[in-house]
Amino acid sequence: MDKRRSALVYSVAVSVIWGLSFLSTKVAIAVLPAMTIAAARFVVAVLLLLPLAFAAREDLRLRLRDVPVMAASGLMCVTIYFLCENNGIALLTASESSLVIATIPVLTMLVERVVCGTRLRTGCYVGALLSFAGVGLIVLPSLGARASALAGFLYMGGAAAAWVAYALLTKPLGRKYGRIGITFWQSLFGLLGCLPFAVAESPAWKGLGLTVALNVLYLGVFCSAAGYWLYVSAMDTLGAGTTSVFLNLVPVVSVGAAYFLLGERLGAVSLAGGTIAVGGVYLATASSRRPTVGASGVGASKRGGPE
Repeated sequence: MDKRRSALVYSVAVSVIWGLSFLSTKVAIAVLPAMTIAAARFVVAVLLLLPLAFAAREDLRLRLRDVPVMAASGLMCVTIYFLCENNGIALLTASESSLVIATIPVLTMLVERVVCGTRLRTGCYVGALLSFAGVGLIVLPSLGARASALAGFLYMGGAAAAWVAYALLTKPLGRKYGRIGITFWQSLFGLLGCLPFAVAESPAWKGLGLTVALNVLYLGVFCSAAGYWLYVSAMDTLGAGTTSVFLNLVPVVSVGAAYFLLGERLGAVSLAGGTIAVGGVYLATASSRRPTVGASGVGASKRGGPE
């Protein structure tokens, strides 16, 4: 299998893995608190990434001057992101949560336009408008049906904002460190940020059954360790813009799997909103696949959302 074909397989695989993560989190959060789940999955991820780095002969040494940025990016993509996302999933359905998170590539583009001066094609702006309109159709019916929905959507919005901040912080690090090294250090710093929250949640810990344990292991092994590695590996070959297009499969996998495995049902308006939102994100990310150099001289770099 040639390098490009492997990257395409990696892109599809990570979309499926991350799509199913919303279901695993939904199952686990019925028993374990939000930050306990986050801490547990990244303990597993760090323990796996360390030998993986040695096997790949990747230098894990971190320059002292890069510690603040690496730590900040880890706190954003792990601690803050999962503080918001896991609490959001507890208040929403897995389907609703994944559809909101799917707008991250569009948010990243718009923020990069403001911060980095990256020029965007007309299709990017049209896609952004469609995606936000679609999210509006998802949000409105839920707000009318459940009092907890507003807090849930605010949490998911916070998760999206944290990931955009992480993407901007990670950009300069990608020129200095390898993909496993960045993932390892961000996971470690993020884990350290999760631990105080997890300890504070200890009175709420319940008995850990086999089903919950397997779901937490899935989140740690596949979603955090393998998923991040596959995503960054695909970006090395396809570029960030093309790889982010495949992430439009994440909410499709989540909604489909939630329907069959959790019995979740989206109403007609929410389903239409989800279709419009995903279509808008696809249009925006597809329009940006060939970077346009902006005022800063930096090509567009689009990263989607994690799981």
